Amino acid sequence: MNILVLAPHPFFQARGTPLAVRTVLEFLSARGHQVDVLTLHEGEDVAIPNVRIFRTPSIPGVRNIRPGFSVKKVLCDGLMLVACLRMVRRKRYDLIHAVEESAFIAAVARSVSGVPYVYDMDSSLAEQMVEAYPRLHVALPIMRYCESVAVRRSLGVLTVCAALEDVAHGHDPGKVVGRVEDSTLLPPELPGGGNGNGGILEWARRDGLIAMYVGNLQRYQGIDLLLEGFQHTLRRVPRASLVIVGGREDDIRRYRRMAEVLGILPRVHFLGPRPVSALPDLLREADVLVSPRLTGLNTPMKIYSYLDSGTAVLATRLQTHTQVLDDRTAYLVDPEPETFGAGLADLLTDEPLRHRLASQAKEYVQEEFTPEAAWRKLGMFYDDMEAKAAGARA
Repeated sequence: MNILVLAPHPFFQARGTPLAVRTVLEFLSARGHQVDVLTLHEGEDVAIPNVRIFRTPSIPGVRNIRPGFSVKKVLCDGLMLVACLRMVRRKRYDLIHAVEESAFIAAVARSVSGVPYVYDMDSSLAEQMVEAYPRLHVALPIMRYCESVAVRRSLGVLTVCAALEDVAHGHDPGKVVGRVEDSTLLPPELPGGGNGNGGILEWARRDGLIAMYVGNLQRYQGIDLLLEGFQHTLRRVPRASLVIVGGREDDIRRYRRMAEVLGILPRVHFLGPRPVSALPDLLREADVLVSPRLTGLNTPMKIYSYLDSGTAVLATRLQTHTQVLDDRTAYLVDPEPETFGAGLADLLTDEPLRHRLASQAKEYVQEEFTPEAAWRKLGMFYDDMEAKAAGARA
């Protein structure tokens, strides 16, 4: 089939949704489809057989486009709509695979061209908007209705977690909904967790135990909670270090100031962005990996690599985590600074507990959340989509 993939974000970048899109592209390519990708003007080109990348025009002053809703994204999505309509007029596509908000673009394109689309739902756009801008709560019913229209008009919905599967079925109980969770990004040969033998963080290892966060530093990730909680941790484990990997320069500056105000800056180390290739060595150096996320339905992509790392995981006891994690595979705590800090101190001071959680987590992720498992689930979903698309053409 000729498939148009709409990726309304900078592609490629080594972060959550672009990594998931790359997995879909590699899957579609291996399945023998011819794929055109329409994405934003930012991002690195990647070479995948049978895949061509097309970009929207750049807009003066629009750079460093971040995840989530923004004026920059609205402007870029407008250009994507124009480009998409142009592409479906010029070429006969059998299917559109629309990621996140581009499902609305695909719905317009279907009205114009008749090309059916798959809604790749990485998050609930209605819930995400209200979480980011609470004043929009009065408009939540309208946003949910718009989301429901995108679901109902789609050929099928591809989700990344159980919570979003429920959202899709809530909009259309009869809709074909597939669930393909994210996968571990670690190679199979990764050794066990932090071993005390030194490495790329040897300077921190010599000083004490290491807690590590990996990811962007947007507020929904709970970095405020992490820093405030770590202040409590240091009262019990004064030689602990917190290593934060990722984030833009402005975010790092903001949280560095916060750490200074809290009096913990000497024990907090901001490494900035690191390539995915560095992830195995980084995770190996930690004693505890933390995910303090506060909002969102989808499970953070980092969780799957965390689980696979052989290092114990501390996470907030919220649905974003508990749909994948339980008390066998992670140390779950309430999202309050004192509780979070106490949980981190518990793990740092209990080596047998860390080893038990890490071992059970690694076994779990190898059963359910490997690239091979993702391809198997994608295959089951696309068997249905290809049959439905063929029926639509007949």
